[in-house]
Amino acid sequence: MKYAKDNIQEIKADVFKPSRRDFLKAGSLLSGGLALGVSFWSCDSKGAKTALFEPNVYLTIGTDGIVTIMAHRTEMGQGIRTSLPLVLADELGADWEKVNIEQALADEKYGDQNTDGSYSIRMFYKPFREAGATARQMLVRAAAAKWKVNEDECSTAKSEVLHTASGKSISFGELVEDASKLEVPEASEIQLKAVEDFELIGKATPIVDGHNIASGKAVYGIDAAVEGMKIAVVKRCPVVGGSVVSFDAEKAKAIPGVLEVIEIKGPGLPATLSKPLSGVAVIAENTWAAIKGREALEVEWDLGPNATYDSDQQIAELKESVKKKGTDRRVRGNFTQAKASAKKVIEHTYVAPHLAHATMEPPAALAVVKDGKCEVWAPTQNPQGARDVLAEELGMEKGNITIHVTLLGGGFGRKSKPDFIVEAALLAKESGYPVKVTWTREDDIHHDYFHALSVQRVVATIDSQNKLSGWNHHIAYPSISATTDTSVLQPSVGEMMLGAIDFAYQVPAIQIETHDAKSHLRVGWLRSVRNIPQAYAICTMLDEVAEARGMDPVQNILDLLGEDQNLTFAEEITDGGYPNYGESIEDYPWETARMKAVIKKVAEDANWGRKLPSGSALGFAAHKSFLTYVACIVEVKVNGSSVEIPNVYYALDCGTGVNTDRIKSQFEGGAQFAASFALKSAITFKEGRVVQNNFDGYEIIRMPESPKNIHVHIMESTAKPTGVGEPPVPPFAPALANAIYAATGKRIYEMPMKW
Repeated sequence: MKYAKDNIQEIKADVFKPSRRDFLKAGSLLSGGLALGVSFWSCDSKGAKTALFEPNVYLTIGTDGIVTIMAHRTEMGQGIRTSLPLVLADELGADWEKVNIEQALADEKYGDQNTDGSYSIRMFYKPFREAGATARQMLVRAAAAKWKVNEDECSTAKSEVLHTASGKSISFGELVEDASKLEVPEASEIQLKAVEDFELIGKATPIVDGHNIASGKAVYGIDAAVEGMKIAVVKRCPVVGGSVVSFDAEKAKAIPGVLEVIEIKGPGLPATLSKPLSGVAVIAENTWAAIKGREALEVEWDLGPNATYDSDQQIAELKESVKKKGTDRRVRGNFTQAKASAKKVIEHTYVAPHLAHATMEPPAALAVVKDGKCEVWAPTQNPQGARDVLAEELGMEKGNITIHVTLLGGGFGRKSKPDFIVEAALLAKESGYPVKVTWTREDDIHHDYFHALSVQRVVATIDSQNKLSGWNHHIAYPSISATTDTSVLQPSVGEMMLGAIDFAYQVPAIQIETHDAKSHLRVGWLRSVRNIPQAYAICTMLDEVAEARGMDPVQNILDLLGEDQNLTFAEEITDGGYPNYGESIEDYPWETARMKAVIKKVAEDANWGRKLPSGSALGFAAHKSFLTYVACIVEVKVNGSSVEIPNVYYALDCGTGVNTDRIKSQFEGGAQFAASFALKSAITFKEGRVVQNNFDGYEIIRMPESPKNIHVHIMESTAKPTGVGEPPVPPFAPALANAIYAATGKRIYEMPMKW
């Protein structure tokens, strides 16, 4: 996830007619037809260009009418290979059945390809519309010249240009030769479609990969293969920062099928966000031989400074730490006075464990290194980042490295890290074989870039007027930044931005503080990142505040949001302002009216306040993340220590919703994802090592406890689109906890939840 993009405010695009050289550089050549390139560029807040990306052939229309669009983002189930091309196709007026989508290789010419942070649509929505509108204008211009009519009398639909007055129509395929001879219109000549003319944007469109996925034809990282390919597995140091002292490969080499045993030297500490851990690899003819060879390896480790790490002990230490004065990160008013004069003080400490990504497809990558070049097939969220690291590790020019992006069997942020890709490339270079590195589930659980544990203490004060008068939030967890700099002990402003310092409620005294927490593992971003524990602490505490005030939880939040206004937070934040997910706060303010609207809608949809049988209840939470406003109500049926979740209700405002099918799918999946860490999942460390091995220890939600019916309402909006992949996750767990309290009378302050 990216917290900010170096003050870049907007991505724009120049559309051009590519030369033959551009075609050759793109690796394909169109024989006849219309081809347009798109050069993405970014600008700062004053509109000046700050980064220019190399032009590339992006859109081609053949004489057969087939529209080919390059997908430059990574598909991992979120539907981006469908949704971005859909935007272009709608502006073009293309028949979706005649659209072909090709996956782009790793290259800066495509702009930013790092697919995380829920910003693909937000970043490229307008440039893709402009590209489609440019092609449409050229086709219309060609048709108008042929018919000798005015351009403004023509339109496009279903891959045809139409002249309504005469009833004439002509296919794109018949026009492309004439259109290709025209100059590309200036940006000032391009007019985007009106919202009411959308045919695809805002509708439900199934993903283009759906049939191949369902039929088993889809190619994931684990499916990649080339002639002569060998399989490698790696025995990695069980403690982050450790290294190989020595190893005995004789027994491993005695296993039939084992070909080579090669040491991989890790970076030590800091572990970095890109390099492989220290270990010893076994290369074999097949996976079974490789695994058996690894089992036979004898390795002596220097476990390094993290060999005594115990996660339970760190939680106990942080619980004591958050009782003390911390580093101020946001201050409004005087909390000390608010507490001294309070009628009631509520204080609780909230704990969340380390979490693993546990993607259904563990990491896997295939590499071929030959004649000074490297070719890779990998399920990567960040192909450009992987190429950069490979260039450094292999000592090659980036131009000699080709990365084919496969489908991802889940990503959640894990596959934005290229460590497994680097392993494959290093082993291919040293062995001379094409090498596919395969991670087992145990490898995945033991050697993840984990979502770090969290301890948070919240103190809320209620005054004599029954108002929430003070809010003091203490936060401690290992920072992602510590993975690249071991001296970092406190969260960055980017991590604090995720639900903490953007506390939006109208409270006279706010004091948000952070505390030191040393990292002993590889910390990485996981779907919705620090929003998970921060939203849990805030939204469950606000439910207690409602009870203390004698108010309905929904009405309490509406009251605390106050009058409709746009919030900025910057003047109260102590370290550099509010990052706002890399966007201008003027363009994307925190709008209380939009949050109140989704809260009212979800309450209506769930029939909030209805009577339920004993042991059943509703719980509510609302949270804004990745610029999207989300309200969530969870219905539970509690039976002893087990819980059923018959219904989950979401209302969301993500601005312009491009593909409602995928938006709903993301929220349905988000509820299941959040249910796992709320009820089941936890990673613990003893003696520096992960205790859990597989899904028997690191549990994910099973069908009996998973949410049964997930109702998703997308608010109608013409505002700029925002993220949808991560926003469903943060409000689910607190809504669930609040529901369990309503059903049982027991408050829950730790995850995974027990009552």
